Amino acid sequence: MPRSVHSYQDFHMAEEEDEEEDTIPTPLATGLATPTSPTATRRLHSARTSDIDLRSRLPSKLHIDEHANLLAFSDGMRNYTSAPNTAGHRRSSHASSTLLPKHHHRSGSLGVRLATALGFDTTRSEAGLAESKVSLFTDERVWYDQFTSTDWVHDSIADAFRLRDLRSRKDFRGRLYAWFDGAQGWILVAIIGIITASLAYFITITETSIFGLKEGFCTGDWTSSRSSCCYGKKPCTAWQSWGQRLGLADAGRLWADFIVYVAFVIFFAIASCLLTLLTRTEIPSNYSMATLDENLAADPKPLSNNEDKGPIDEPTSQVDTPRAPATIYYPAAGSGVAEVKVILSGFVVHGYLGVKTLIVKTLAVILSLASGMSLGKEGPYVHIATCVGNIACRVFSKYNHNDGKRREVLSAAAAGGVGVAFGAPIGGVLFSLEEVSYYFPPKTLFRTFFCCIVASLSLKFLNPYGTGKIVIFEVRYITDWRFFEIFVFILLGVLSGALGAFFIKACAIWARTFRKIPVIKRWPVLEVALVALVTGLISFWNRYTKLAVTELLYELASPCKLETSSGLCPENGDQILEVLRWLGIAFVIKSFLTTITFGIKVPAGIYVPSMVVGGLLGRIVGHTVQYIVYTNPDASIWRQCAANGGLESCVTPGVYALVAAGATMCGVTRLSVTLAVILFELTGSLDHVLPFSLAVLVAKWTADAIEPLSIYDLLTEMNSYPLLDNKLRPVFTADLGDITPAVRSHRVIDISNSPLVPAPILRRKLDHLHSLGEVDGGLPVVRHNILVGLIPAPDLEFALDKLDEEETSLCLMMQSATWQDAEDDDHDHDSTDFTRFIDPAPVALDIHSPMDLVFQCFVKLGLRYVCVLRDGQYAGLVHKKTFVKYIRDLEHAGET
Repeated sequence: MPRSVHSYQDFHMAEEEDEEEDTIPTPLATGLATPTSPTATRRLHSARTSDIDLRSRLPSKLHIDEHANLLAFSDGMRNYTSAPNTAGHRRSSHASSTLLPKHHHRSGSLGVRLATALGFDTTRSEAGLAESKVSLFTDERVWYDQFTSTDWVHDSIADAFRLRDLRSRKDFRGRLYAWFDGAQGWILVAIIGIITASLAYFITITETSIFGLKEGFCTGDWTSSRSSCCYGKKPCTAWQSWGQRLGLADAGRLWADFIVYVAFVIFFAIASCLLTLLTRTEIPSNYSMATLDENLAADPKPLSNNEDKGPIDEPTSQVDTPRAPATIYYPAAGSGVAEVKVILSGFVVHGYLGVKTLIVKTLAVILSLASGMSLGKEGPYVHIATCVGNIACRVFSKYNHNDGKRREVLSAAAAGGVGVAFGAPIGGVLFSLEEVSYYFPPKTLFRTFFCCIVASLSLKFLNPYGTGKIVIFEVRYITDWRFFEIFVFILLGVLSGALGAFFIKACAIWARTFRKIPVIKRWPVLEVALVALVTGLISFWNRYTKLAVTELLYELASPCKLETSSGLCPENGDQILEVLRWLGIAFVIKSFLTTITFGIKVPAGIYVPSMVVGGLLGRIVGHTVQYIVYTNPDASIWRQCAANGGLESCVTPGVYALVAAGATMCGVTRLSVTLAVILFELTGSLDHVLPFSLAVLVAKWTADAIEPLSIYDLLTEMNSYPLLDNKLRPVFTADLGDITPAVRSHRVIDISNSPLVPAPILRRKLDHLHSLGEVDGGLPVVRHNILVGLIPAPDLEFALDKLDEEETSLCLMMQSATWQDAEDDDHDHDSTDFTRFIDPAPVALDIHSPMDLVFQCFVKLGLRYVCVLRDGQYAGLVHKKTFVKYIRDLEHAGET
């Protein structure tokens, strides 16, 4: 095909002379508004004349352009990376232009090696597959770039082609390979479950060993925790505080212990923060995001709405606008649950689930837990397990090279993280289904359950606590609840839901005030040090705030008959008021510390800390009811149980604590069914399923009435993640035309004059998309205002980077039937032939389509963009980010 300007000029006139001899009708010739069919396109790919034949038939003059002569365009050196406006050198023309490796090579994957060992000719298989996918769905396309959206439709169709080729083998080896292909998913989730459990075991035993160093050490083995050092020993002489070690008297010993405690809290917190900062990543200013970690103080950035300025009919040059500073985020910070949810919805963030993030977060979460700050490990477990799943997908090529298939595995991995965090495999499955998963087909449900079972069994076999329990706060209740308590459980649901909602508001206020201070904003380590200092100064003097959050939750939820030396079990009714006083102080301190700790730059979960705050509230309510029963034993509603004797004969405060703990977590995260099942799995009590479920239900209603967004929904909105919530049901009052931008020549590829377009023009159009932050956008291909195809921006960039001489190259954007004069058996693609990157049938809707239809297309089809037609002619393109912005504007206007 023509590669230069001169060959292009000669060829175009010959094409006009032979136009009447074309055998394949075009939309223009037939009067149809539909693009050329895929069948015709495939035929044209296989029959083309050579460049020499084309040149021999060409006249010498032609007006070259879309609308005008632009071949003189030259702007010197360009940065062709997929993250525009960032420093870096240009890659070679044969390399992909993304910032990270694309992993195009498949020969090293386990599946290919096994197929080779079985005698299956993978070369012939992939060649046959390529022949069946010579149009859009070839695997030659570029891998997904940073901060782009997954093309779910493309990935689904590509996997269908792969399966068709795989099942074409009917011999024994072919069937064996097909069986192995089907087993890969089960093998993968089993590996993920085992590795996740192993990491959870490592985190638990390491954190437990160094947590007690703040208070002292075991003389026999300094790596032993206080509980293991003093197990079965009363009094325990093997454990020594730092004051005792220094040989100080009582007063001096107390202050020495206090100073060492605060010093260790600050040391562990700063060490965890410094590790977290190693994952520093910059987001170029073109991307419309505020940050990618749990920073409620991030300045919201508006999503791109494609409303670029400039004349509608004239191409514009690269937009020269002042560049905002790059946004910095730390993948290892926070829990990562909100980001995992966004990634599972189809958003691509290279490195967020990588090896470096996995290693750093695993080590940093140990130090952050050891510091004693009010944070948990359960949220980070979800992120860590998802990292394991993402890395494990590299074992099998069908998951490594298909983002849609990969996300099925990541959904199972996230569920496995919850399974080991709470010892609740069924709760893990429901968590993935209710909270993080965007696409959850039935087969993924069973594999997710299998992953959770494997992870939970592996952790139980490893026995991290030496008690046979997966989690330390697993409890068992002996007595059943009384009927009069149901009203108290409803009250707990209201109080806990309100507490969770106000906690969200308090976190947002703290972040928008304290974290807006320039010094704090610039130096995250300073904030961590200050929070650690406050935590150490306040927590040391109260036994309950001094405990690890998991141990405190266990003591709060335990019934008094099974619990010892916690100070929460009054021997008579007169001691209840003293217990309430200490619990009230602990409740205020923990609420304050949890609020200021959320969002600091260390790995930190919010699940168990919110449960602890709720547990303190529930224990306070439980002891209050217990005191009322004690002082009024003759009341008719509890007279029978009060006569049996004992403070817990009518009321078990531990049940109230666990009910309120789950309800508060519901108020913060808005998990409902998942929490009820997790609480059931923690207690193993069918008798208490109704109180758990009732409190969670009431808490969700209450929290939704006070604060419509959960803590993770608030993060998603403030950080401008391009997440279109599939649970959302907005009420629309407009149609598609109201959000469709005007058609501009620099946003389309017009092939009305010729299917050959100079590469510099395509590069300039691509640069314009990048300047608007639309790295995952696309350029429609139109002919006489009829939409005949669309080329995605990442694929266009990939194709342009492979050109040998971009400045003089002419790119074929549509096949011509006149090139079937000679058969060509050579299957090597010409680098200037861009037709294999063009979608010949992009999804298009009429401009008067209702917005409900557009919403369903984006949500259920997972589209990146929708083309818009008016009377069969191209009228614009609506990107997913534009639609998400429109939805959020409706929310802010109160119309949803």
